[in-house]
Formats: sequence, C-alpha cells, structure tokens
Amino acid sequence: MIDGLASSGVEVIDLGVLPTPGVAFVAAELNCPGFVVSASHNPYWDNGIKVLGPGGTKLSTDQEQAIEAVLHADDLDDLDVAPGAQHVDASLFERYVDHVVDAVGAGALDGMKIVLDCAQGASTVTAPSIFERLGADVVVVGNDPTGTNINDGVGSTHPEMLAEVVRAESAHLGLAFDGDADRLVAVDHHGGVVPGDAVIALFATDLAERGELNHNAVVVTVMTNLGFHRAMERAGIAVRVVAVGDRNVVEAIDAEDLSLGGEQSGHIIFRRLASTGDGVLTGVLLADLVARQQRSLLELSDEIMTLVPQYLNAVPIRRDAQVVNAEDLWRRVQELEGELGDDGRILVRASGTEPVVRVMVEADDDAHARAIVEELTELVATTLGVSG
Repeated sequence: MIDGLASSGVEVIDLGVLPTPGVAFVAAELNCPGFVVSASHNPYWDNGIKVLGPGGTKLSTDQEQAIEAVLHADDLDDLDVAPGAQHVDASLFERYVDHVVDAVGAGALDGMKIVLDCAQGASTVTAPSIFERLGADVVVVGNDPTGTNINDGVGSTHPEMLAEVVRAESAHLGLAFDGDADRLVAVDHHGGVVPGDAVIALFATDLAERGELNHNAVVVTVMTNLGFHRAMERAGIAVRVVAVGDRNVVEAIDAEDLSLGGEQSGHIIFRRLASTGDGVLTGVLLADLVARQQRSLLELSDEIMTLVPQYLNAVPIRRDAQVVNAEDLWRRVQELEGELGDDGRILVRASGTEPVVRVMVEADDDAHARAIVEELTELVATTLGVSG
C-alpha cells in the first residue's frame, strides 16, 4: 500500500502498528487522509482497507462512489508523477498515546486493578502502557499477536476468557477491544458483560451532570434497546436515532454539534476528543467514571437502565427479493406494532451488505417478544426467503 501511494506522488508517513482511532487522530492532526489495513473484529483473512478522510472521519457514500469511479477509469495507468517520499514518524504515535492519557490525566486510575484483552491486535502496542501511565494495576491477555490469531477466541467478540481472568484476579473490571481497537466491550468485577447501551447511558448521564453533554442530547442507532430510551427520558436527555453504522452516528453528531454518540456494539464517539470510535479511549473514560463514582461498574450499570428483552434474527432472502414490496409483511408488522403500543418495538430492515433481512423485536413481556420475532421470521422466510 505504501509503495502504491508513493508511486502516485503522495508523501507517505508510516505509523507502523497503530489502532484505527490512532490513525484517525493523526489524520485529524495533520489534516490528511489515513489508511488502515484491518479486519476490525473479524478473522485475519477478512483484512481490508479502511480509508479516512482529512480530519480523521470515514468517507461519505458519495466520496466512496467517486473514488470507485476513478479506480475504474480507463486512463488510470496514464498517471505521470514523481514518486512521493516515504518515512517513519514515531512522534505521531506518541502524540496519540499522550492524547488518550491526557483525557483523564496521569494517576486517575490509581488503586484500580483492570484486565485488558487486546484481541491479539493493534491495541497491544498502546493499551497496556496507557493504563499503566494512568496508575492502574494492569493484567493483559490477548497480547501475543502473530498476524493470524487476531480476534481468535479473544477480544470484544469473545469476552468469555476476559470474564474468567477478571474473576480470577479479583479485578475491578475488564476491558476488551477488537482487532483495530475502535470498539470496547466491558465486563464487571463478577465477569458479567455490561451491555453497550448501558455504557452509553452511563456516559450520557455523567456528561450531563458535569455540563459537558452538548445540547443535552445523545446519538444512537435504531438497534439501541428500548430500555436506553426510557433511561434517557427519565434523565431528561434527548435522543437522536440514526441508521446502523458509526459513520451515521458521527454525521448526526456533527450536524448538531453534539458531543456523544454510539452503538450497542461498543463503537462510542466522544466528539470533543476523537473523530471516530476509540475503544481504548472509551475504556479509559469508563474506568475513570467508575473511579470518580466510587461504585462498582455492576452497580452503576444495573442502576442506569433496565434492558427490555430483545430478539434479533437474520433471515436469508433471495437476491432479487424486493423487501419494500412485501405488502403482507408490512401489514402484519403494523398490526403487531399496534398490539405492542409503548410496551415494545419492532424493526424489520434489509441488510446493506448481504442478502438477509434483520428482524428485531423488543417487548416487556419476554414470551411475547419471542413469539413475535418467530412469527415475523417465518413470514419473511416464506415471502422473501431463498426457499420461499
């Protein structure tokens, strides 16, 4: 990649191994594009290229399509430019690490024992030293990357080992990152996974209490649990809802000059501090919140919101299926929404990346939620499914 960029006349700064949010930070600092080779939370064979625009944010759909058009242009081989310079700048790596530490200040986590799961990925080079500089007693797992073991039984998609180590070490909490460290999954001192929606709710109320939640509003996606919405209503915090995807969250934050948004998967954006989701930064801020509150993460998360039972199915459909034209499906969805009223929620949407329809149902009555998701799953399969 470096050779390809340089051959087109671009000056390339090699940052080495650095989490995606670290590259985003540098892109914002230098106001230049950033490129990351990453499989995110997936196995190594799914490695692809993440492209960040000047300012460190993901490209818009229009920008991506424009780039694809250039890549398919017939005259691409006719470029005649002098090769650009290539060099390594370790100081930029250190500036990112200092930035994360400065978010709460050295010593902020004195007395806390924290287990970190680095997913055999990019956070192995940043997270341990950051938490040590903040004063934490750090236990690290998933920190022996080979290039092919990334996310393999570890990290945010596999928090089971982290939970075991937290219990064995009698730690205050555990923090799991994904391969490129742009998301976080937290576990409490009993090893229980804390829902991502509860983490966002904790941050929203904490920022509001400190007068740092711009316009007293938070951005979440359509997948966010109904319990979160009820918690924010009790706290007097407005909620902006966008389509799934951290890019949509960032765009909504910037549109209204807000300060916080996120997804239940662990992508959380603190716009004053970052241009994208940053798992290590989120973990630092969460540990700092727990330290300041002088209460366990378990207590805080249990108190902030009550999860409403939620069921999600992905139903394979024919590639030529027209979801918008499935009148029987939408008629039944409308009838069931009327039955649920304020006691639940239904979301049926086609995936933007694969031939499936995702059916999500929430209801205060667990059995009712299960029954509805099963009915709608069958209806999607019979009207749009591969064998339908």
